[in-house]
Amino acid sequence: MCDTFTATKRAAQNGVAVFGKNSDRPPNEGQSLVYVPAANHPTGSRVRCTYIEVPQIARTRAVLLSKPFWMWGAEMGINESGLVIGNEAIYSKIPANRKPALLGMDILRLALERSAAPREAIQVVAELLEEFGQGGNHASHGNSMYYHNSFLIANADDAWVMETVGKQWAAKQIQDVYSISNCLTIGGQYDLASDNLTDFAIEKKIAKSKSQFDFRKFNDFLFTTFGKGLIRRETTYCALNKRKGELDVEAMIAILRSHKAEPFDPKNGIAEQDVCMHASFGPIRISQSAASVAVHLTASNPIFFATGTSAPCLSVFKPFWADAASFLTNEPIPTATADSESLFWLHERLHREVLKNYPERLATFAAERDALEQRFVEGALKVQSASVKEREAFSAACYEEARVAEAAWLKRVKAVPTKEAFLQSIAWRGFNQKAEIVF
Repeated sequence: MCDTFTATKRAAQNGVAVFGKNSDRPPNEGQSLVYVPAANHPTGSRVRCTYIEVPQIARTRAVLLSKPFWMWGAEMGINESGLVIGNEAIYSKIPANRKPALLGMDILRLALERSAAPREAIQVVAELLEEFGQGGNHASHGNSMYYHNSFLIANADDAWVMETVGKQWAAKQIQDVYSISNCLTIGGQYDLASDNLTDFAIEKKIAKSKSQFDFRKFNDFLFTTFGKGLIRRETTYCALNKRKGELDVEAMIAILRSHKAEPFDPKNGIAEQDVCMHASFGPIRISQSAASVAVHLTASNPIFFATGTSAPCLSVFKPFWADAASFLTNEPIPTATADSESLFWLHERLHREVLKNYPERLATFAAERDALEQRFVEGALKVQSASVKEREAFSAACYEEARVAEAAWLKRVKAVPTKEAFLQSIAWRGFNQKAEIVF
């Protein structure tokens, strides 16, 4: 389960578009920030995605991705042209394809590597769906997730929502604010669509006629209801509308960190699914917000503020640029087993310790985290027009400073007594055993 949202320059502060996304994934699925430089490719070459190969293009753009370790694709990312995309799982009355094809995350990465602007990305996605289709298991290590995908696609000047069911799709241009979650949102009004979308809906008895077509009727009732996609989408959409005209990166981060009930404690309830998702006792709360991004979408050098870690309410958003992130090439890639080097698993030790007494343990470093993050945001805005070398040096320094700070916070929170709930304790004991994590 995920949430993705954006505000165009018409609705954002100072006319600068912004974008945000939480990637909700299994607790032990390592996710990291990955930089892939631009590259030229020989004529006739092919690229291996997660399950299948597709023809490669002559030149791919540099991309900065937040991706689960085991797949080729990514949950969200930005390219050197300032195009940003986030995807959502969609559960439909039309069964998802279980045979190996392109994952939604593969499609996202391919679109970033091959597109300069949102309309071009929509065309790339449409062509990939038509030729190769989407499908296959979207999970690893014994888990199973089969679904369709929706996408939020934006840059400094334009933004679109594109929703898909199999090879069918519809797309709508966003005028001010928009959000998507694990549900279809486009009704009967859209700007672009696959050629036989309405005929397909009539054939599958989703619509009785073209005049009655509503893309939302493809939603599967069970998954959409229990995944609370409609509720979470309403939460983010209302938050955006409430602050229309004032939306900036800090506002997007605040939405990404939001919980339904404040003061919040993840040990309360086993069925709540917030925008900032916390895993607990299953089967409903089996995912967590494994990584988050908030993007300052200027036309030149947009800033990709990313956590690279789970639980945005406990994480630091750090600044990155798609043309100045080569230092990430040397960063360890996390897997499903805990390690002592990757950013994801170093943070997981802090995250999982805080969960043992969330209110009191978070209080030991929350103010310090906020001050550090504010300094990162202000500093990134100051060097936004600097050279690639200067921006990369700043980004790398923030990355390391946040890592050192979290190590200090971990020592601090361990001094606070634990207050665990029974079911939450059982759930996390199981997650920790599978990850072989040692505290």
